Amino acid sequence: MNISIFGLGYVGCVSLGCLAQNGHHVVGVDVNPTKIDQINNGRATIVEKDIDTIIATQHDLGRIRATSDYREAILNTDLSIIAVGTPTTSQGHLNLNYILKVAEHFGDVLREKMDLYPDSFHVIALRSTVMPGTCEKIASMIEARSGLTANVDFALVSNPEFLREGTAVHDYYHPPLTLIGAQCEQAANAIRSLYDKLPAEVVIADIRTAEIMKYVNNTYHALKISFANEVGNICSSLGIDSHQVMDIFCKDKQLNISNYYFKPGFAYGGSCLPKDLKGLQTLAHDLYLQVPLINSIHRTNEIQMQRSISVLMKYTRHNIGFLGIGFKAGTDDLRNSPAVEMAETLLGKGFALSIYDRNVHTSELTGTNKEYIDQHIPHLSRLLVKDASALVSWADVLVVSTKEPEFIDLLSKVTGKIIVDLVRLPIEMNPTNEYIGINWSLDAVNSSKQLSF
Repeated sequence: MNISIFGLGYVGCVSLGCLAQNGHHVVGVDVNPTKIDQINNGRATIVEKDIDTIIATQHDLGRIRATSDYREAILNTDLSIIAVGTPTTSQGHLNLNYILKVAEHFGDVLREKMDLYPDSFHVIALRSTVMPGTCEKIASMIEARSGLTANVDFALVSNPEFLREGTAVHDYYHPPLTLIGAQCEQAANAIRSLYDKLPAEVVIADIRTAEIMKYVNNTYHALKISFANEVGNICSSLGIDSHQVMDIFCKDKQLNISNYYFKPGFAYGGSCLPKDLKGLQTLAHDLYLQVPLINSIHRTNEIQMQRSISVLMKYTRHNIGFLGIGFKAGTDDLRNSPAVEMAETLLGKGFALSIYDRNVHTSELTGTNKEYIDQHIPHLSRLLVKDASALVSWADVLVVSTKEPEFIDLLSKVTGKIIVDLVRLPIEMNPTNEYIGINWSLDAVNSSKQLSF
């Protein structure tokens, strides 16, 4: 395939060399004459393991070159990659000037290309790190400037890179996944073909999802480093080998290093997380250590609780029915259950509540479970109902707070209700209902994680 790459910095240079090594003919486009001369003399524009050899070899084979002539590059290639910089402004926003200038070039040239080659379809892949909505903005600019139609005459695709400096070539050939954000099957398939030789899953997502992923990934990486450092500070103050602690921590692939706990939703609770988090915070305090990340964890949980409560505040004159009150599905543990805390708050504000939970029977509660309820909702017994259908008939608003399988069938038969879903049940719902997901829409619940193409 004939490919043009706009921007010969880190991502552009690595992509130029690796795509050529995979058999493509690639032209790099840049405004910097030094970078252009380097590529045209078989030299890399960056210092990075293996890329100098790749560039030299591919230059000798005639597969790569560089130019400042964007018109010639667009007219003579089928697919373009935008890899120009998106530096941060002094206010913390992205400077999109370089990307927008490139978009103007495409708007000017694609009209001409369509006149020359009426059957052409140009695919533009944005690899630069950008905020969600940027591809849409660029596509609109190109449409306005060229008179062409996105996803008919050309297409914008988000194809974020996940390359680390120092191991960029290795990362290119050994990615954890290849992410393509697209609205157009033809464009998605064109980008997918670039990575046919790579040993990784190709994930097709909507464009905005793809655009936000680099920010989510790198923020999590920063979070991991900061968490490890705060744990390390506590350990070293106690004479404990922090690396041994984290080595053991990383051996748990079921919970610690896994996708468990990584689904947005309701607040956490239970007898362990709040207690042990508080214990580590207290230990750090007693050691006179600052651990702002660890100290902020429960505050984030409180914010999620308030977010859920605020959704219900506009239904003050409605009957509220809770589907589930326990700490999690399949248990009668009510200690530090976020649903209990929510119910307690709503009762205090004068809401009319009713609760169904097949696992909870107040007459059988004993020990700390009974003490907790006696302290927080002493009149729980009069709020509990044994018949889920009776609760549904009585309630105007149904709050789903545990992921019980029986609720899926129950809610599929409900009509004319407001459903507040805190756990993302996989449900098909009657259109007469109003659905509110705490962090998602009903369309998201019912759609697949990957686009069909």
